[in-house]
Amino acid sequence: MRNSECQIRNGTSKYFRTRHSEFRIQNTSALKQIKMQQSEIKKIAVVGPESTGKSTMSAYLAKHYNTVWVPEYAREYCEKLTTPPTWQDEVNMFHGQLALEKEILPKANKLLICDTTFITVKIWSDYTFGRSPQEVLDELPRHPYDLYLLLDIDLPWEEDPLRDFPHMREHFMEVWIKELQTLNAKYVVISGAGDERYANAVAAIDEFLR
Repeated sequence: MRNSECQIRNGTSKYFRTRHSEFRIQNTSALKQIKMQQSEIKKIAVVGPESTGKSTMSAYLAKHYNTVWVPEYAREYCEKLTTPPTWQDEVNMFHGQLALEKEILPKANKLLICDTTFITVKIWSDYTFGRSPQEVLDELPRHPYDLYLLLDIDLPWEEDPLRDFPHMREHFMEVWIKELQTLNAKYVVISGAGDERYANAVAAIDEFLR
């Protein structure tokens, strides 16, 4: 028997395992462990209508919990557009958001903070085109978040070239509530201004973790 092989007996049968196959087994075990660790990460989604402070809230929470956050892919994508988003653009933003989350997930420390989610693709597609991409509808029940922080519209509107509906905030707040209820999602409405808003968000997450 060569040194690169070892004989292992199992009852009356025997088989050979090379160092290479042993490495593959160990490597597979390591991958399973990584996937298990990632599955234990709690995903907190910060969502809500326009101009409710989702990005600043996400950055604050990531710092508070010593972890990372996933930016809104659609913002960077739309900054490069010279015309209103098309149907294909919405599909692209859906895939881009998922890919970005997958890329950042391994860096998370117990919690992953997500600035918005691809539910926004459904909301904007429904409003603009009267329907949603089928891949978005298919993925929604398969891609849950552990807790949604739904930011209230009690903050003043701030102008931004990528914001379009200052007079429809109540409408989209109702849409968000409906979407989360349809998903049977666990969510908390976060209100207040300044430090109070941040404190309410932290309190909601701490209560969830308990």
